Amino acid sequence: MSQRTALILFIAVVTGVGFGVITFLAKKSYPDAVRDGLFVAAACAVGLHNLID
Repeated sequence: MSQRTALILFIAVVTGVGFGVITFLAKKSYPDAVRDGLFVAAACAVGLHNLID
Protein backbone atom coordinates (compact mmCIF):
# COMPACT_ATOMS: atom_id res chain seq x y z
CA MET A 1 0.00 0.00 0.00
CA SER A 2 1.43 3.34 -0.99
CA GLN A 3 1.71 6.30 1.35
CA ARG A 4 -0.85 8.18 -0.74
CA THR A 5 -3.42 5.39 -0.36
CA ALA A 6 -2.76 5.07 3.37
CA LEU A 7 -3.16 8.82 3.85
CA ILE A 8 -6.41 8.96 1.90
CA LEU A 9 -7.89 5.98 3.77
CA PHE A 10 -6.77 7.32 7.16
CA ILE A 11 -8.32 10.74 6.58
CA ALA A 12 -11.51 9.17 5.19
CA VAL A 13 -11.90 6.83 8.18
CA VAL A 14 -11.23 9.56 10.74
CA THR A 15 -13.72 11.87 9.00
CA GLY A 16 -16.34 9.12 8.77
CA VAL A 17 -16.01 8.18 12.43
CA GLY A 18 -16.17 11.80 13.49
CA PHE A 19 -19.26 12.45 11.43
CA GLY A 20 -20.85 9.25 12.74
CA VAL A 21 -20.26 10.32 16.34
CA ILE A 22 -21.72 13.75 15.69
CA THR A 23 -24.75 12.18 13.99
CA PHE A 24 -25.27 9.79 16.91
CA LEU A 25 -25.09 12.62 19.42
CA ALA A 26 -27.67 14.57 17.41
CA LYS A 27 -30.14 11.78 16.58
CA LYS A 28 -29.44 9.05 19.20
CA SER A 29 -29.75 6.42 16.47
CA TYR A 30 -27.02 3.86 15.76
CA PRO A 31 -28.24 2.93 12.24
CA ASP A 32 -28.36 6.57 11.17
CA ALA A 33 -24.89 7.21 12.60
CA VAL A 34 -23.37 4.19 10.86
CA ARG A 35 -25.07 4.97 7.54
CA ASP A 36 -24.00 8.61 7.60
CA GLY A 37 -20.46 7.76 8.73
CA LEU A 38 -20.00 5.24 5.91
CA PHE A 39 -21.41 7.66 3.36
CA VAL A 40 -19.10 10.47 4.48
CA ALA A 41 -16.06 8.17 4.57
CA ALA A 42 -16.74 6.97 1.02
CA ALA A 43 -17.37 10.48 -0.27
CA CYS A 44 -14.22 11.75 1.44
CA ALA A 45 -12.10 8.95 -0.04
CA VAL A 46 -13.35 9.68 -3.55
CA GLY A 47 -12.91 13.42 -3.09
CA LEU A 48 -9.38 13.11 -1.75
CA HIS A 49 -8.47 10.66 -4.51
CA ASN A 50 -9.50 13.22 -7.11
CA LEU A 51 -7.94 16.14 -5.22
CA ILE A 52 -4.53 14.58 -4.59
CA ASP A 53 -4.27 12.97 -8.05
